[in-house]
Amino acid sequence: MKHKDGKPTYHPDKSSRIVPMTIMFVVLCGFSFYLGGIFCSGKEVFVAKDVKKVESPKESVAAPLQMKSVAFPECGIDYQDYTPCTDPKRWRKYGVYRLTFMERHCPPVFEKKECLVPPPDGYKQPIRWPKSKNECWYRNVPYDWINKQKSNQHWLKKEGEKFIFPGGGTMFPNGVGAYVDLMQDLIPEMKDGTIRTAIDTGCGVASWGGDLLDRGILTVSLAPRDNHEAQVQFALERGIPAILGIISTQRLPFPSSSFDMAHCSRCLIPWTEFGGIYLLEINRILRPGGFWVLSGPPVNYENRWRGWNTTIEDQKSDYEKLQDLLTSMCFKLYAKKDDIAVWQKSSDNSCYNKQPVDTYPPKCDDGTEPDSAWYTPLRPCVVTPNPKLKKLSLDSLSKWPQRLTVAPERIGDIHGGNEGAFKHDNSKWKVRAKHYKKLLPAIGTDKIRNVMDMNTLYGGFAASVIGDPLWVMNVVSSYAANTLPVVYDRGLIGTYHDWCEAFSTYPRTYDLLHLDGLFTAESQRCDMKNVLLEMDRILRPGGYAIIRESTYFVDAVATLAKGMRWGCRKEDTEYGVEKEKLLICQKKLWYSKQSSR
Repeated sequence: MKHKDGKPTYHPDKSSRIVPMTIMFVVLCGFSFYLGGIFCSGKEVFVAKDVKKVESPKESVAAPLQMKSVAFPECGIDYQDYTPCTDPKRWRKYGVYRLTFMERHCPPVFEKKECLVPPPDGYKQPIRWPKSKNECWYRNVPYDWINKQKSNQHWLKKEGEKFIFPGGGTMFPNGVGAYVDLMQDLIPEMKDGTIRTAIDTGCGVASWGGDLLDRGILTVSLAPRDNHEAQVQFALERGIPAILGIISTQRLPFPSSSFDMAHCSRCLIPWTEFGGIYLLEINRILRPGGFWVLSGPPVNYENRWRGWNTTIEDQKSDYEKLQDLLTSMCFKLYAKKDDIAVWQKSSDNSCYNKQPVDTYPPKCDDGTEPDSAWYTPLRPCVVTPNPKLKKLSLDSLSKWPQRLTVAPERIGDIHGGNEGAFKHDNSKWKVRAKHYKKLLPAIGTDKIRNVMDMNTLYGGFAASVIGDPLWVMNVVSSYAANTLPVVYDRGLIGTYHDWCEAFSTYPRTYDLLHLDGLFTAESQRCDMKNVLLEMDRILRPGGYAIIRESTYFVDAVATLAKGMRWGCRKEDTEYGVEKEKLLICQKKLWYSKQSSR
């Protein structure tokens, strides 16, 4: 071929170019490998020197963390009932579908409030337990809507400076005591220690959970922050365990097979809608062989339908849908009388294994862990019992109080967990609790009722004070080992939580906060200042904090606590080791500068 001007054109063969390029590539690679060998060998020498240096005992001890003094400002008086992650001021940012706006929606970092939440005008030290179960100061929970709307149902009534709790409810006009008496007749397991843990969905002012405390059953009362105004705050002011929450689009913050019994007394949850997804969540958290109790529509529709603004045909249809759904989930009708119906969950997998392949709802097989429950979407499927666990069902557990000290089978699912570790933890906490009571004599008296163990392992602290007139909310970090199932198997209660966020409760709801190395464990993720401000928000004025921390953090924590108007003193641990200290702190009562007091 010729060029356009007539000169011959040279086109080299492609293979003739590949050979020199290949040779050059090999040479460059060899040279790079040689240089890399020199560099890496030098790096190894450097690292070896560093490791040897770190092993020096004098240099291995880090100097304590120092923090500049700070005085935190007061929040405005309109923040007296501030719940950061369930803030009504932020509701309109989220959808109304399935009440999603009432779920947890925490503010971003740049919107976090770094101020001290004030008490209401006229706040007083809470009435002590057990008197608090029946009355509280109006000024501590100054909400009139629920009083005006529910006083005719005897939820509560205002008398002078107090709210009085008569023990009534929408479905128990004769009092909660008579209501629970009937329930015990239907479920004998409530009397003999078989049933120990319960959850009350849509709890009102927690009268059901309060009555069960006298019967040896520990209940988590659950309600959202809604137009009923401070149901959970009323419960906690009374000294009854409660937490903010709603069954909407996310799983509740509890492990699978947690509760021995679940209860809904006209809680207005549409159990059969959305494919029965709400009832499927109750199934997940209910222990095999556990009981689900429903009173209110559509139970006893034959006699009640006229008062429900509906027709008998609609209520009959609703009841049949509910029964069909429960049957497909392997629940059996256990007992029924008047307004109460009781179903029992299957205690093993035999029923699920017999279900046809096309049964709805199907068994869960999407790989989602049954215990995954921190911002985990609800699944339209049935969580079935783990066939490897033979002592998970209600009839396989030791009865209360024996089950408190028996190593649960699920401890074997935890790395390093076994019966020996469980017994060691129990012994350790008995010694620690004895020491705590010497340093803080208020433990065991009526001054301390609502207690939170902010980062428990197996619930050892709660178990060590089980004989005192208090209850403990055991918190397991969503980033820590999943030990919360063990807590529930022992007959204690708790929740998952991430301490980089606000807890699901109202301000001034706990008398004692206990933490054991929380800042050591979470300081790389969570801002210490924000965690302490959250502790201040949920601690009652006059309440206490026992902060067990490494010497690296103790002084810094004390500095920040002083800026929150806490009084703290440093103490030795029970064995007097230098690497760990205790801070015994008390929150002072103060009033907002904007208060009319």
